[in-house]
Amino acid sequence: MIRRRPQTNLRLRLSVVLVLLGLGTTALVVRAVDLQLVRKDFYQRQGDARFLREIAIPTSRGQILDRNGEPLAVSTPVESLWANPTVLAEHADRIPELAQALGLNADDLQRRMQEKAAAKREFDYLRRHMNPEQVERVLALDIPGVNTQREFRRYYPAGEVMSHVLGYTNIDDQGQEGLELAFDGWLAGKPGSQRVIRDRRGRVVENVELVRAPEPGKDLVLSIDRRIQYLAYRELTATLLEHNASSGSMVILDAPTGEILAMVNQPSYNNNARGNAEPAQRRNRAVTDLFEPGSVIKAFTAAAGIESGRFRPDSVLDTNGGSLHVANHTVRDIRNFGPVDLTRMLTKSSNVAAARIAMELDNRELWSVFHRIGVGEVTGSGFPGEASGVLPDAQRWGLLHKVTMSYGYAISMTALQLAQAYGALANHGMLVPPTFVKGTRRTPREVFDPGLARTIVAMLETVTGPEGSGTRARVANYSVAGKTGTSRRATAGGYESRYVSVFAGMIPASSPRLVGIVVINDPQGGVYYGGLVAAPVFGRVMDGAMRLLDVAPDRVLAAVDRLPPPEDSAESLPDLPAELLQFAEGVQP
Repeated sequence: MIRRRPQTNLRLRLSVVLVLLGLGTTALVVRAVDLQLVRKDFYQRQGDARFLREIAIPTSRGQILDRNGEPLAVSTPVESLWANPTVLAEHADRIPELAQALGLNADDLQRRMQEKAAAKREFDYLRRHMNPEQVERVLALDIPGVNTQREFRRYYPAGEVMSHVLGYTNIDDQGQEGLELAFDGWLAGKPGSQRVIRDRRGRVVENVELVRAPEPGKDLVLSIDRRIQYLAYRELTATLLEHNASSGSMVILDAPTGEILAMVNQPSYNNNARGNAEPAQRRNRAVTDLFEPGSVIKAFTAAAGIESGRFRPDSVLDTNGGSLHVANHTVRDIRNFGPVDLTRMLTKSSNVAAARIAMELDNRELWSVFHRIGVGEVTGSGFPGEASGVLPDAQRWGLLHKVTMSYGYAISMTALQLAQAYGALANHGMLVPPTFVKGTRRTPREVFDPGLARTIVAMLETVTGPEGSGTRARVANYSVAGKTGTSRRATAGGYESRYVSVFAGMIPASSPRLVGIVVINDPQGGVYYGGLVAAPVFGRVMDGAMRLLDVAPDRVLAAVDRLPPPEDSAESLPDLPAELLQFAEGVQP
């Protein structure tokens, strides 16, 4: 008996196939709708993320110019090499070749690329701020994932002559010190942005659109005169070498405006070579380092005495014996000057005469004068890290403290503060806060009666006369008013035989245009008086500055730079009690 095979239901099979095809078609249609309509933006972003990039357009930092338009800081375009670690890791056999071209360790570079590729990083700098020839040699190797990027590097034409004023920028062109830091927001530009298409190797193959145009930084015009700055730097450097001194500073102000025409320090550093200088070399000592001013403060002691009404310029002070006992301490002069008036006190720099004035004054009267000229407060110049100095409250003063302050101990200040103070005398009693920016209008304030200021200037002119301690500050055919100062340097536990030589002056004395401060630390060789070390720097720099600024001579005088001052006009250096240190906290050892 033969069995029949069951008949195949072709209709059913066909129906099943049609249903499956219908479902598949429906799925494809749904998927297409999802891709093209529902989630179009999402997938577009995903595609763009792989090929469309938004990259920054670098922009240059603003120039820094001196008052005459000479460039002091400029930004130059440079190239930086970068790699896409994901791509480069896929061609690991080319990494040794790349490392050799860049002078890097191949194993370290390979390890770094693998780590960043594992973290899905797509950008890593290989070397920044390269010259174009180096970049072209590397790109010629055609290593996948290696690309270049335009950046800017800061360049300082004056180098170490201007380094303390300007400071420097880091590798990202951001201000780190000096005026580069103080005016970073003004100088820094705003990078632009554009969309580009990159290939899988990271190379730009097409610019799509400009998102934001770059905005260059704004230029900054300083009050600094590059010519006077060079002159001051040269003379300060020569003096430190001559006297084997450890450091020094010089500040020059335009008396009527408070504009800083020069500010130099030694030791210095080259701000074109970032990171190669020690912190001590990078410090702008003229605004950060404190010192006890010594006899240069006697001008303001005299002003306090005259302002009190108890003294006149011709009031006679008894300095007989050349010493004075005050609170179990002896104040001494270099010799017995006998009776002296206030003018001769400055001419001969008598400590005893200054002490006698202080003893007649109330604490607040002397404190008020020191406070008004800015001791204990920053000048407002805006320079980063500016020190305020130390002026103890008058209620803390004992008699000995007041006496020693009258000739420049137990208080401390910076070279810039001292320049501001002498600027007030030069500017007929009006104190103008110093500024580094040309044309800045600072609001002056009256700190002395104009007549009193002119009287003190006339008295200070005798210091550079034939009998004064500052003859070496004289400038041919110009009158010079100023004061020498010499002080012992404070160290932990007391004072030692290390000295600070100072000269503070103005020129021409008949109508002061410039104020100059010279501070020399630790002169060696037995010559350390301010009249012998600091005053000659003032004289030589101002001699050149008067010609550069075309200031007319105000009288016919011979310069006596080569003649020593009278032997009896050097500053007496008192033995100071250790307890005075608590009043001069912050003095740099």
